[in-house]
Amino acid sequence: MSQIDESIQPPSVLIFDWHGTLVDTHDAMFSAMEDMLPQLEDLDLVGQLLPEEQCRTQDDARLVRYIRIFRRLHPRILTERRVSRTDIFNAIFGDNKAAKLVAHQAYNTAYRKYFGQVKPFPPGAYEYLSALKAMGIKLAVSTNRNREFLDKELAMVDEGRWHHLFDATVCADDVTEYKPDPQVILKVLEQLGLPPDHRAWYVGDSYVDMLTAHHAGVSGVFYNGAGWEPERIASWFTRRDAPAAILDSFEELMDLLGLLERLHPAGFSARPAEVRPKPFPPPERPEPRIEPDWHPAVVKLIRPAVVLFDWHATLVDTLDAMYHAVDDMLPDFHALGLMGRMVVPEDSKTPEDARLVAYVREFARLHPRVKADRKISRTDIFEVLFGEDQEAKQVAHKAFNHHYRNHYGTVKAFEPRVRHVLEGLHRLGIQVGVITNRDREFFEHELAAVEDTGWTHLFEVDVCGDDTPLRKPHPDQLLLAAQKLDYPPGPSVWYVGDSTTDVIAAKRAGMTSVFFNGAQWDQPWLNRIFPGTHKHPDKPDVVVNDFSEFWALVLACEVGPP
Repeated sequence: MSQIDESIQPPSVLIFDWHGTLVDTHDAMFSAMEDMLPQLEDLDLVGQLLPEEQCRTQDDARLVRYIRIFRRLHPRILTERRVSRTDIFNAIFGDNKAAKLVAHQAYNTAYRKYFGQVKPFPPGAYEYLSALKAMGIKLAVSTNRNREFLDKELAMVDEGRWHHLFDATVCADDVTEYKPDPQVILKVLEQLGLPPDHRAWYVGDSYVDMLTAHHAGVSGVFYNGAGWEPERIASWFTRRDAPAAILDSFEELMDLLGLLERLHPAGFSARPAEVRPKPFPPPERPEPRIEPDWHPAVVKLIRPAVVLFDWHATLVDTLDAMYHAVDDMLPDFHALGLMGRMVVPEDSKTPEDARLVAYVREFARLHPRVKADRKISRTDIFEVLFGEDQEAKQVAHKAFNHHYRNHYGTVKAFEPRVRHVLEGLHRLGIQVGVITNRDREFFEHELAAVEDTGWTHLFEVDVCGDDTPLRKPHPDQLLLAAQKLDYPPGPSVWYVGDSTTDVIAAKRAGMTSVFFNGAQWDQPWLNRIFPGTHKHPDKPDVVVNDFSEFWALVLACEVGPP
C-alpha cells in the first residue's frame, strides 16, 4: 500500500467511480473524445479554454495549449490511457461550469456511437466485489456517466453478473452538477440512509474523484490502477484534500480491510481473510511513450549567432485559418489541372503520404484524420502531393493564397512565453529573424496583430514566400536572410521549424536544424518522417518539444563546455 491515513475507519459503504476504477471503457471514451474535440470551435468553446497561467499544473497548461491548437488529445494521454473525460474537462475549463456542461453534452452525443465497449478493469473485479459484499459492506457507484450509459454497461460487463452487487447507483443526470461537485456522492448516501462521514469511502482513480470526496466530507481512497508514479500523485494534493489511502490494486484494498478488521473486530460481518478470493494481479501498467531524444549535453551544438524561426505552428498558431483555406482550395485542383500532377505512390516517402495523395486525388479534400490531427502545414501537404514538381506547387500556393484571404487575421502566440524567449535571445546578443512560406501581405498583417501589440520590433530580418523564386524546402529564403544580415550561412545560424520542409531547407542551407516538435510526435514517428535514407537523408540536429526546452538548449550552448 502506497499510503494510509492512520485515522481511517472501517467503511460503512464503498462508493466506486465507474470508468478507470471498476471498468475499462477507454476505447469508447477516447473515440468519443476524438470525435468531440474537433467541434470545439463550432461549440464556441475555444475561447472558453482556461488561460495557461491559471492552470493547476504544468501538465494541464500543456494540455490546454495542445487542445487549443490541435483540437485533439495530447499523444501522451492517448498512449498512457490514464485519464478520464472529466479530468480533461476540469483541466481545460477549470471552474467554468457552463463550458463544461456544453462539453459533457457534446461528449455524450459522441459517446452514443461507441459505448458498450466495456470490460472489468481490475482483474478479478467480480470476485473482489462479491467478497466486499460478503463482509457486510454496502456497495455503490457514483459516476459522471449518464444513466443511459451506466445501466447498459452494467448489464453488459462481465456477462451481466454485477447487477446484484450494488445497493445504489447515481449518475450525472440524476443530479444537477458534475464532479467535483459532491452531489453524486451525497445522493448515494441519502438513498442508503447513511451520513456523509469518514466511514463512507469513495474509491476513484483521479484527482477529481478525490476532490469530490473531500467536498462531500467522506474518505477518499485513490485507486492507482493506471500505475501513476508516487511523486506524480503526491504533486496533485495538498494536506487538506489528500486521500485517506492510496492503493495500487484490489489486493491492497483487501489487505487494508484485513488490517482494519484486526483493529476493529466488530466492523465486518465476515472476516476479510475468510471471504477474500485468490489473489489476482494488479492491472498492467500502460506502455510508456517513447520521447524524442534530446539533451543539450549530447547534441554539442555550436552557439548560435543567428536564430531564424519558422512562423506558422512554431512561433504562432494560425491553424484555423490555414485549414479552412485548404478545405476551400482542394476542390479547385480539377480546374487547375493539378490532379494529374500528383506524385505516384512509389515516390511517396511513407505509406501515410501515399494514402494522403490517393485520398486527395479521389475526393478533392483532406482525409478527416489529417484535419483531426492538425499537425501538418499547407507547405508539407504540397510537398507530399507534388514532390519535386515546383511549378505545380507554385500554382497550389497561389490558389491557397486566394482562399486564405477569406480566413486570415486570427493569430496567437504558439506558447504564452514566446515573446520572452525572443527578447531573451536579443539580450544574449543573438540576431533573430523569421522565414515563412506565407506571402508578405499575410505575414505583415499577422506580425502586426499577434498579441494585439505586434512583434515587428523583435526581428532583424524576415523573408516571405514571395520574396524568392522558390519556397521552402529550397534554401533560398534562408540564404537570403543570412545575406540581409551580412552573416555567412553555417552551423552558427540555427533554423527552428516544425515541419520536414523546415529541416530540409536548413540542411540544404548548411545551417543547424532545430526541429520544433509542437505537434508532440514520438520517437518512432520522427524516425518515419526523418528516415535518414539515401532518398530522404535530411534529419534535424536536435528536437525540442517546447520553448522551455529550446531556451535551455540555447543557454547550454551559451555557457559552453566546461
